[in-house]
Order: sequence, then structure tokens, then C-alpha cells
Amino acid sequence: MADVARLAGVSVITVSRVINDYPHVTPAVRQRVREAIAQLRYRPNTMARALVTNRSMHLGVITYALSVTSPSLALFGVSEEARAFGYSTNLVTLDDVSASSLQTALQHLADDAVDGAVLLAPMVDAPRALQATQAPMPVVSFEQGTTGSRDAVTLDEEFAAQLTTRHLLELGHHTVHFIRGPDGWMATEARETGWRRELALAGRRPPAPAPCADWGVASGYQAARSLLERGGVSAILVSNDAMCLGVYTALHEAGLTVPGDVSVVGFDDVPEAAYYQPPLTTVRLDFAAAGQAALRRLLGLLGVDAAGSVEAPTPTLVVRSSTAPPHRPSAQ
Repeated sequence: MADVARLAGVSVITVSRVINDYPHVTPAVRQRVREAIAQLRYRPNTMARALVTNRSMHLGVITYALSVTSPSLALFGVSEEARAFGYSTNLVTLDDVSASSLQTALQHLADDAVDGAVLLAPMVDAPRALQATQAPMPVVSFEQGTTGSRDAVTLDEEFAAQLTTRHLLELGHHTVHFIRGPDGWMATEARETGWRRELALAGRRPPAPAPCADWGVASGYQAARSLLERGGVSAILVSNDAMCLGVYTALHEAGLTVPGDVSVVGFDDVPEAAYYQPPLTTVRLDFAAAGQAALRRLLGLLGVDAAGSVEAPTPTLVVRSSTAPPHRPSAQ
């Protein structure tokens, strides 16, 4: 600790205050101390810190469906931010999002003496399930929709869907067809709501969405084929980037080009989206940053001075080469 103090140009007491998250340290000094800690790769004694702060320095993370992009990336953000603040994480996975499963997970974490928990289960049933439990510690949820509760960090995916739909309408498409995600997910409901709202604002009646059983490529392929059977399709909003690969294949098999015949927009902005052929227009949803914000919000509930935003980043449209004005007038 003395080496950190010398490098940062502060007293050992100030270093201790920063490590133990005490207030009354200016942001500039706090940042200088953290940079010195990182440069020297100093590792505080967590057992001693726990005795001083009366905290275990362990946090729980309750997850569901980690094979899906949003909770997996949010988990990465939570874990990285926890480590930056000197906390370890204890992971519990849910088999289903029910009050009983959630209560069991919370009790498991309580037995491990965690200080608080982050819930990464962005399902429609999750808020009700959490409300029905007796949480023995503070819990912050990661959600996908509009505005969440005080103890939730929420990505505004209704706004994201409005951005994408508006982009296609402003290009001149008469309407936008929608490939819907699987039932039960907050993202599915929020993205459809935003799509419907933007079409309504433009005075357009939403065409029937094409449903999908999961978030996979094959589901996108089957949904696109069903849309093409209806005819009059010039623009498709797809509920995630992975499904867009299936959509591209279905359009190619039908002898249609992207974006010459049909414009395609996705969600998530996965790293591969820039390398699709053509590169995919999509909306960037920073799930990792949302996870970091959820962790900081939890630390705030625990009385820890955690610098940084406690809100999820605003979604942004990333325009690439998969969208263009309609090649020919779309069916009305």
C-alpha cells in the first residue's frame, strides 16, 4: 500500500480510503490512486477489507439462458466491474424464471454470505417472480424494455425498435415487416411494441409479425420464407442479428438481393454484423455496459461510492449497407 501511496502522491490513509470506498475523497485523487493500483498490480487483502467494512466482498449473479446474447454480455460487464471494485462473484443459474426457483437461488447466495445480487434474467415473468420472493439482500435487475424500477437497469429497446423502423420509413418504404423473437422475453415484447408505435405514428397499419420459436439462424430463415409468401415485402426488421443470416439466405434462394430488393435491419450489433454480405444495418445495444451499470447501482445500494453511470446506454442506429430506398414501389 505504501508503494501505491508514493506513486499516487498521497498518504497511505488516502489509499486505504479509496480501497475501502470511503467518501470525502475527490474524484481526481480517487482516479489517481486507482491508476497507481492498476500500474503496480496491487491486490488488496480482501479478508482484511471485509473486517474493516463489515462486507464479505462477494456478490451474487443470478442468470438465465446464458446462450443468448444479452444476458451473456451483461454477465461479462457485471463480472469485470465487480473485479474492478475488488469484489468476487458467485454465479447461480436458473432452470426457469419462477418465484420458487428465484427464492432457491437467493437463499443459496445468502448461505454464501454475499453482500448483494444482480439478476440477469430479462424475461417478462422476472419482475413478478422477484416481487414474490423475500430477498435476503439487495437485488438489482437487468431488464430490456422501457423504464425499469428503481432497482433495475433497463435498455430502452422500444426506442431501439422505433429508431430502426423510422430509418426504413424515411428511406421511402411504405411499411416495415417484422420478424418477432420468441415468446416470454422482454426484448421480444419491447421490440414489437416500438415497431408498432413507430408505424402508428406514420399512419401505417402494422402487418402481421412473423413469429420465431428461438433466436437462431434457422428461425430467421423460416420466418423470412413465410413473409415472402405474402408478397409486397421491401423492408424487414429482424429481432436479432443472428436471425438476419437466415433472412439473407431465404432472400437469396428467392432470387432477391439485399438491399436492392429488400432492406434488412437487425438488433444487437454483434461483432460479426459488420462482416455480413452486405454489412448489416442494426441497432447497437451495449449489454456489457448495461451490466456494468447494474453492478454500480448495486454497489450504490450497499453504500459504496461507485463512480460511473447507473443507467444503461441509449441504443444507437448503425447504418451499413443492408438498407436502401425501395427498388420498386412496395405493395400498398
